Amino acid sequence: MAYICWALAGLCVLYCIGVILTKAAGTSFYLIWFVLAAFFACLALGLERDVFSHWPRALLVSALCVLGAGAAVFLFVEGLVLSGFFAKGEDGLSYIVVLGAQIKENGPSVALSKRLDAAAAYLEENPETLCVVSGGQGPNEPVTEASGMREYLLQKGIARERILSEDQSRNTQQNLEFSRRLIPAEVKKVGIVTSNFHVYRGTRLAKAQGFPEAVGIAAPSGAYFLPNNMLREFFGVIKDWACGNMRLAA
Repeated sequence: MAYICWALAGLCVLYCIGVILTKAAGTSFYLIWFVLAAFFACLALGLERDVFSHWPRALLVSALCVLGAGAAVFLFVEGLVLSGFFAKGEDGLSYIVVLGAQIKENGPSVALSKRLDAAAAYLEENPETLCVVSGGQGPNEPVTEASGMREYLLQKGIARERILSEDQSRNTQQNLEFSRRLIPAEVKKVGIVTSNFHVYRGTRLAKAQGFPEAVGIAAPSGAYFLPNNMLREFFGVIKDWACGNMRLAA
């Protein structure tokens, strides 16, 4: 068992270094892999030195129960996240909302480009649909996400009058809250265009922000960053649920 823990610690370190070397991460969340590496290393040392056999039985049982409960919650939430991976929305929606991601000096990040490509494909197939691009300007972004997204869609041939911009939001909940103001109140069903790992949370937040019939439109995401994105999304779901921003189910 100690060898397995050492192997997991090593994998966490290597993965984190790989993310750093790509220089593509939009946030510093990836540092959590160093934290996980330290956890597995401590666990390995404890097993090698037979530390846990000296713990009081009640403490050991309690620790195992906490770890088991944590693992169960993690798997449950990740199952919810996976449920949105292949969402395709439906034809004929009056509006779609494209959720923002990082804008770089040379344009949208890879993740955001894929969201916009999915949006452009939908708009080409549904010429009556209007699009809201949603995202403000972060401290490491040259322009608002909405501005960069709009320009990208214009270059893809989407007509200017079909694109509405929401450029004040700072997170997904605000993306949807502020986008709601740009869409007629009678519209209850919209398509939420975002990365596959983000569809579940995006649609749940949309339902809480006045789009009770929101449907997801999943854009692909890079395989290498998927472990990091899935782990981050777990904390995102827990945070938004705990803050009352969304329900886990209808």
